[in-house]
Amino acid sequence: MSENGDQSMRTTPDGHGADDHIAYVADKPRDLPSADELRARIPGWGSDLDLADRPSVPKLSREAGSATNAHWDRPEQQPGGEGRERSIEHAHVTPVFGTAQPLSGIAGVVKRYAYRRFSEGRLAHWMLLVVGDRLDVATHRVTDALRGRPDRLVKETGIAAERADDPVGARLGSTRRDWRHGVLDPVVATWPYLLIGGVAVWVVRRARR
Repeated sequence: MSENGDQSMRTTPDGHGADDHIAYVADKPRDLPSADELRARIPGWGSDLDLADRPSVPKLSREAGSATNAHWDRPEQQPGGEGRERSIEHAHVTPVFGTAQPLSGIAGVVKRYAYRRFSEGRLAHWMLLVVGDRLDVATHRVTDALRGRPDRLVKETGIAAERADDPVGARLGSTRRDWRHGVLDPVVATWPYLLIGGVAVWVVRRARR
């Protein structure tokens, strides 16, 4: 702490600020509130203070980290993190991130908005990601159809496999749960095509007027 009470920037051995990527710094800072302060502030805090009753204690030690080959003070940052999506709880992109499925199209716009606007603790964050996934599926189905490679809807439902394994008898008098949503599965699989067909009919009718 500085003389005026402001917290000074801590640095790691490589000269980086320890407050950056604090979750990945091997030796965590120790200027934390005392147990008494936390117990007074948070009801029920300290119930796991008994080290003998806390299974996570071994991995909290620096020695245990070294034994598991965590020999770094700070992981090397993977290049290409500029502009990558990250939760607003994090000041930076995580040291390692995936690049296999970059965001694109309308779905990418929705997902970027979810990351930029809402915390992971908000339902809106996750619901927007789900909406983005559904839009991504619909977009790819349309583009595949336009390229002459439409989805094989009947085959992909698994009907052929069901036909060989007594589909009715396997569901009646059993504890299987999938029969409850079996009626909705065709709708879930075909709703993009139904939507496109409905829009096409609407456009044709408008054009004929």
